[in-house]
Amino acid sequence: MYEETYGTGKPLLLIHGNGGSIKSMASIIPYFSKHYKVIATDSRAQGKSVDTGDSLSFEMMADDEAALLQKMHIDSAYVIGWSDGGIVALVLAMRHPDRVIKLASTGANLWPDSTALIPSLWINEKEEYDSKHSERRETAKEKNDWKIFMLDWLQPNISLTALHAIRCPSLIISGDHDLIRLQHTIKIYRNIPEADLWVLPDSGHGTLIEHTQEFDKEVNDFFEKPFHKR
Repeated sequence: MYEETYGTGKPLLLIHGNGGSIKSMASIIPYFSKHYKVIATDSRAQGKSVDTGDSLSFEMMADDEAALLQKMHIDSAYVIGWSDGGIVALVLAMRHPDRVIKLASTGANLWPDSTALIPSLWINEKEEYDSKHSERRETAKEKNDWKIFMLDWLQPNISLTALHAIRCPSLIISGDHDLIRLQHTIKIYRNIPEADLWVLPDSGHGTLIEHTQEFDKEVNDFFEKPFHKR
């Protein structure tokens, strides 16, 4: 598993979205590396983290992050996850609660249908699946790209009640024009015992890129200040 470390201080784990890499989180590294030991990772089968298996799951990726922290002799860390990385952050807190101090999850969904995703995104994904699922994939890249696509087509499959297992304070983030339905994000927020909700106005899915300075400050304030549910 490929990772890069920046800065010193309390550990902060960054987890990118589907098909991305550490580069996807580049906009927030300069700020947070002044305050934390930033650990930016390439998730399994993405970026420079090679995976030759035939399938992928959010549980695998969450377990990878936990194993990395253990390998680095880090008991627990703050976590920022975007899109698929936001899902991984939630699953990490569910499966390895002692590893997460606080988390910020932006643009995450719990299941892969049009009640969670905006209809246009779901339709686009269905069209891609319908047109490509029967194609022969010869090269390692073709197989890997399809595996990454299928991750979001079939997953995640997280129940609302499963979120009750998240014990750490959690900042659940959405853009007001996000690819994830706002009603779905609100359900995530309402089912985590210690959670705040932050909806960025005039923002799409890329909250940390479209509003970097505001994102940096709000997330850092959430991490630094004692949690009080609003």
